[in-house]
Amino acid sequence: MLLTVDIGNTHIAFGLFEGETLRCDWRMETRVERTSDEYAATLAGLFELNGLSMRQVTGAIISSVVPPATAPMERLFARYFGLSALVVGPGMKTGMAVLYENPRDLGADRIVNAVAAYARCPQGAIVVDFGTATTFDVITARGEYAGGVIAPGLMVSAEALYRATARLPRVEIARPKHVVGTNTVASIQAGLVFGYAGMVDALVNRIRSELKYTPRVIATGGLGALVARESATIEECDDLLTLRGLRILFERNHA
Repeated sequence: MLLTVDIGNTHIAFGLFEGETLRCDWRMETRVERTSDEYAATLAGLFELNGLSMRQVTGAIISSVVPPATAPMERLFARYFGLSALVVGPGMKTGMAVLYENPRDLGADRIVNAVAAYARCPQGAIVVDFGTATTFDVITARGEYAGGVIAPGLMVSAEALYRATARLPRVEIARPKHVVGTNTVASIQAGLVFGYAGMVDALVNRIRSELKYTPRVIATGGLGALVARESATIEECDDLLTLRGLRILFERNHA
């Protein structure tokens, strides 16, 4: 079995694959002070709850945008799995040309998402990832990473609104019943959910206007499903796109 790990700024996602089948997936909060022993204890319990054993893992791959959290994860695999985990980064075979001016500036999760999206949509794709930042990644019909857009994430915007104002409350990010809120909480929720759906549609349409092909629009990330329901341009949603991309990259580099 293959254990894939996506270390994001807010959460760490784990995916356990048997061949191409995702058997289990788990999430935990990203904390840079967490040790390899703590990861091992948590994962041992999760494996056991699913009737599995960590000894069944024969391969591992890590994508990380949080450098301080990468080394403890590598030590986890070395000490408790007896494996040297692949880490997405320069020198890895992605099978995708990167047209970014400086490819080293590109977050590992974005290239992983691009690989997964092109495997699914060879006509080209736009991946909208609703993470700590909301990112738009454009993949050409030739399978090239063309570039993208970075905007503040929903959670970041909600927290900034709470911290920068004296009277506005911290709210749950959820769909309100109406666009016109009749109380402060509903008004903030409308601005966040419907506002971000509008931003997504506007940016996707602007991106499409610069392209000579018709990309498929895929949403991913924890809040992707919520915004996708309000968007006119998002065509499908896959919360596990990054984990699927990691499996593809492992296969391309395992030999």
